[in-house]
Amino acid sequence: MGDVCFLLHQWLWSLPRYSFPFVVEQLPLNGLYVLFEKGETAHGGDRGVRVGTHTGVNQLPSRLLQHFVMENKDRSIFRKNIGRSLLAKAHDPYAEVWECDLTTRKGKERFGKLVNKDKQLRVELEITKYLHNNFSFVVIPCVRKVDRLLWESKIISTLARCDSCCPSHQWLGSFSPKVKIRDAGLWLVNGLGAEPLSLEELETLKKLV
Repeated sequence: MGDVCFLLHQWLWSLPRYSFPFVVEQLPLNGLYVLFEKGETAHGGDRGVRVGTHTGVNQLPSRLLQHFVMENKDRSIFRKNIGRSLLAKAHDPYAEVWECDLTTRKGKERFGKLVNKDKQLRVELEITKYLHNNFSFVVIPCVRKVDRLLWESKIISTLARCDSCCPSHQWLGSFSPKVKIRDAGLWLVNGLGAEPLSLEELETLKKLV
């Protein structure tokens, strides 16, 4: 797996790199993204720490805005996971409330009274600051949803199975209450055991750009 992951990273490093503030109009409407995090390295360069895509048509820019700009952890599991790690690192008891999902009316009725709005906002602001200061990304154009989901799972599995892609000692995800995040060294819990990329598939993937 290491050889394919090395070649994957080499290719990803060659792609245009974005960080906040990015120009939304420069992004493809449909595709995948691979995130890199400051201080996280592998194969002699920046280590991929998260792979993601979108399900709706022409929603890649919106998905990235949900991560980097929109301060609502219930619309971005990535933001929610960063918040989990920040709260766990600080031994903050608000972590229990952070788990509450307020996207539905039922959720708001059930958990709304537990939420400290000022505290919630402070955590969201801390997440946004961490994202802006530590993450960059590349994008891989891909129009069809079925293809995006397939490539997403294969790239995730390739990263997860690589013995060289290990988190640093100071990686924030090491504080995550999610065992899969800690073990994989990725901001992900799904797709870790999928079928990884073959060399032939990597060459096919490159042709999308």
